[in-house]
Amino acid sequence: MAKTILVVDDSVTMVMSLKTTLSLGGFQVETANNGQQALDKLKGGVKPDLILTDINMPVMGGLEMIGKVRALPGCRFFPILTLTTESETAKRNEGRRLGATGWLVKPVSGNDLIKVVKQLLPGT
Repeated sequence: MAKTILVVDDSVTMVMSLKTTLSLGGFQVETANNGQQALDKLKGGVKPDLILTDINMPVMGGLEMIGKVRALPGCRFFPILTLTTESETAKRNEGRRLGATGWLVKPVSGNDLIKVVKQLLPGT
């Protein structure tokens, strides 16, 4: 059974690109346009094996979402990977403190993204 990745990004183009790349890599993909929508999906029963999120989004950004996801029952330990234009050390440290597993700075090639995801999801 394919592993499920929840892609959270407010850019329609980025979501389509990531969905295509991850689907071709053999993953099932769910999407959300912001952190609040991602939280609603998790509370509604979506059970991803990994979350891939942007940081800067309207309604609820990625850092706030990471903190709230980690507080949900059953969501404390699965990987949350950021994919963002933010490269500041302070932001990375805040992400790590809130529970981000990894931090990728855009742009990232499709092959490199799949490699990182497969490292975080053994057996894929």
